[in-house]
Amino acid sequence: MNSRFKAWRHRLAWTLPMVAVLAGCTGGDNNKPKTHALATYSSATWEALPTVSDNDLVAGFGSWRSACTRLKADPIWGSTCAAASTVPQTASDIRGFLKQNLDVYGLRAANDNPNGLITGYYEPVYPGSLTQTAVANIPVYGVPEDMIIVSLDSIYPELKGKRLRGRLEGRVLKPYDDAATIETKGVKAPVVAWLTDPMNLQFLQIQGSGRIQLDDGRQLRIAYADQNGHPYRPIGRWLVEQGELKKEDVTMGAISDWAKANPARIPELLGSNPSYVFFTRNPDSNEGPRGSLNVPLTAGYSAAVDRKVIPLGSLLWLSTTRPDGTALVRPVAAQDTGGAIAGEVRADLFWGTGEAAGQLAGDMKQQGQIWMLWPKGAALPQVPQVADAVKANP
Repeated sequence: MNSRFKAWRHRLAWTLPMVAVLAGCTGGDNNKPKTHALATYSSATWEALPTVSDNDLVAGFGSWRSACTRLKADPIWGSTCAAASTVPQTASDIRGFLKQNLDVYGLRAANDNPNGLITGYYEPVYPGSLTQTAVANIPVYGVPEDMIIVSLDSIYPELKGKRLRGRLEGRVLKPYDDAATIETKGVKAPVVAWLTDPMNLQFLQIQGSGRIQLDDGRQLRIAYADQNGHPYRPIGRWLVEQGELKKEDVTMGAISDWAKANPARIPELLGSNPSYVFFTRNPDSNEGPRGSLNVPLTAGYSAAVDRKVIPLGSLLWLSTTRPDGTALVRPVAAQDTGGAIAGEVRADLFWGTGEAAGQLAGDMKQQGQIWMLWPKGAALPQVPQVADAVKANP
């Protein structure tokens, strides 16, 4: 999951032809595909929300309010955050504040479907070293020195949040190396640390942050710094396509077990995901890792979202189940993003640090519903349009 680390970047005027293509230029209105909104917001009453316990209400509100230091100047959340600063940490006071200041909107996918996918993530702890050893020989790279980043929305506002990442070859900006190339040939980048297992590096990239356990007892904290610009493709999906796992059986544990039983095929597995994440070191602390909003995540009450649907800083009402089937209903704060977190009704719940949190996160692949609590009087987010699915001719 992402931090606010910023790599050096160039604005390249000669990339405009490529940007124009990415902007979706077409030859005429007749050729334009039919589209629909990525998600819709359905107005709901407070009484329509599933009941939460007082403890979960207080904890979820506290998680959301912890980000108000970052949101105090936000045009949507600034005034609400200012008012929230004086609310006592009691369930009755919090309920009164929420009902007075926020409206309720249920998230809906295509065909007005309220159900979506709720997964989990965590902060792993893996053995490693600050120097390369015979055992710790898998590099954890920082941001490459030769990677150029172009923010497209500086020229095309409709491409807000979109970036090109590449390398200059002469006067041409070429796509940066994919994961398979980086893993075999290396990259011009500082090495943050060394791990003992290539699968640990893959899981670290999926989680977006983690800790490295050093031999002297210290733990090195690392976090997302940037990414190579290639799309994320789940390695679990590749295993399904290869007939190695059934779709319903894909968990982190199942993937790990497969890798241990098939060490010779690990490079093939890892190469199926062209995305590659670069890391930076963070100061050690007892706080949770920092997400995209640059505030510490709260175990069980912070979530990663698709920011095209749910703006960062939003307060959500989540209704889903744990992997064992027990109900999980609580307010959570949208404080992080991730390459795999995309879609209409979609959230990734942060479960904390270490093995127990990892087991819970790795097994979580549940159906759920999400309501967005939104400041009264504020315009709802503008959700992008996406192309309708094309039906094959019979």
